[in-house]
Parts: sequence; C-alpha cells; structure tokens
Amino acid sequence: MALRDAQARGEPVHGATAYVTLEPCSHHGRTPPCCDALIEAGVARVVVATLDPNPLVAGQGVARLRAAGIEVEVLPPDSEPARASRELNIGFFSRMIRGTPWVRMKMAASLDGTSALQNGESQWITGPAARANGHSWRARACAVLTGIGTVVEDDPMLDVRELVVQRQPHLVIVDSRLETPLDARLFDPPAHGLRREIWIYTASDDDARRSALEKRGATVIALPGLGAPGQRKVDLPAMIRDLARREVNELHLEAGHKLNGSFIREGLLDECLLYVAPRLLGPGQGLAGFGPLQSLSDCVQLKFHSVEPVGDDLRIQARVVGRDAFLHP
Repeated sequence: MALRDAQARGEPVHGATAYVTLEPCSHHGRTPPCCDALIEAGVARVVVATLDPNPLVAGQGVARLRAAGIEVEVLPPDSEPARASRELNIGFFSRMIRGTPWVRMKMAASLDGTSALQNGESQWITGPAARANGHSWRARACAVLTGIGTVVEDDPMLDVRELVVQRQPHLVIVDSRLETPLDARLFDPPAHGLRREIWIYTASDDDARRSALEKRGATVIALPGLGAPGQRKVDLPAMIRDLARREVNELHLEAGHKLNGSFIREGLLDECLLYVAPRLLGPGQGLAGFGPLQSLSDCVQLKFHSVEPVGDDLRIQARVVGRDAFLHP
C-alpha cells in the first residue's frame, strides 16, 4: 500500500529506505510476498523494527532482501521502535507464539462497580464519547464475542457503527444449546454495507436447529461439551484455540457477567478495557461472576496499562500480570 501510494503521488522509490514495523513476509498469504514488492520497487535499504514470529517467515524475509542486494537493518529487540511494533501487533504475536488470540474484555460500569441494575437495565451507563471509543476497539479486533444471554436479553448487532470502517469484525456467539433466535438482529447486514462471518459455538447436537441457523448465514461449530449430559457447555479453551486456527488475532469480548466470569475462571483473559462512569448505582450486576475466593492471594492480579478520560467517563486498560510476557523477548 505504501509503494502504491508513492506511485500514485508520482514519488520515486528506487534507492529509497523503507521502514517497516514487521519483517516483510516471504510467502503468499492474503497478499503476495512483501519482500518481492520491495525488491521489484528497487529500494536500497529496509529498516525492520522486529522479526516476524510466523514460522513461514522467521528471518526468511530478511534473508531474501539481503540476497537481492538490499541493505537490511533489524533493530535491537529492546529498542523503543521494536517494543512499539510488538505492541502494535499484539494479537498477531499472541497467535503465532501462544497459539491463542489476545483476549480483551470490554466492560462498562458505575463508579461503585455496577454494570447493570438489578432489573437488567444497562443502557446507557457511560456517555456517547465512551461508546464511540468502544467502537474503535471493536474495529481493531478480528472478532467480537458475546454469549447467548446477551443475544436473548439485548438483541444486539455488535457491529461497528460509530465510525467508518472498511471491514467489520467477525461475530462469535457462545451458545451451548443453540438458542440463538432466528430473527435476532445479529443476522441483519452490519453497518456500512459490509459483511462478516457469524460463528456460533455450541455443545448441542441438534441437527435441525443447526440447519436453521446455517440457513440464516451462521457457521455452527460444535465442540465436545463440558459437564453432565443435558447441561453441557462450550469448552472455552478449545474454542479459543479454534479461533486462532481461524486467524483471529485480537478477540474483543462484550458479554454479561456470567460469561465474563467464565473467561476469568478458565484463565483466558489477557486484558480488561473498562469504562467507568461517574455515577453511583447501588446494588446490581457486577462485572464478572466468578469465585468466591477464599483468600486475597487468590485474586486475578492486573496492572494498569493506560488510564485516560474519555468524555465524562474514564477508560482503564489493565492487563493480567504476565500475560504479555511474550512481547518481551
């Protein structure tokens, strides 16, 4: 894209230096090899912020460029550009190194930690600026995930509407008993006329229900269920691994407190994205239903990654301690 943009502007690139956040690929994926494009463009030098952890690349891109007579500089892993590049590609590095997407749980709550009133009302705890900002995080994700409870209670679209995008993230539904309504809004075309995949993960073997949902455009993925017969639930760790095989890098979770709690209990959470409104709502639903813990030492320890005001609300980005260790070789 950078080379095409330069060409469109009439800017010569022969003999130029190209700066790339990630080692240029040397294989055919969604696009042809970036190495070949750089070689054909006749650049003289390529500065690489970080090597590609993909086994299909892993230094082969640098080797191909050097074999073509191009000077290549790979920055030290502890340099600021290298760290920033890995952070920018956190989901890709997670999938390549850990075999799982980077799981980000988005939540909104009052200052006293209530995510919904006791009667279930939750729209809207936060203001319009926070909601728009939340859509920008949806937009950067490969897939948005929710549970059947949210689908039935809120009938959400879970698409990106608050900003213009060129693609919609895929939609993932955890639906152990295939209870997704056939007239749910999630089957409607998403905003901006873009398409998306709808993946419904289930532990049910109801073929008739499966066929009906697939006629609505969903892909139903049955995994071996966990629990007693008739009460089987989706194996969440197996689902996460399957999403990685489907090339999901960043998984954006927007669900209720029960599914949030299940992700935490299964040790699948990497990061929280919490919008806090300056309101006190009293008793109601919490952010995540897990526990109870027997000791404070049993807690899930997080560290603040960023804390920023968004409109009248506060956005807290916090990571589970140690989950981003793969970013720091």
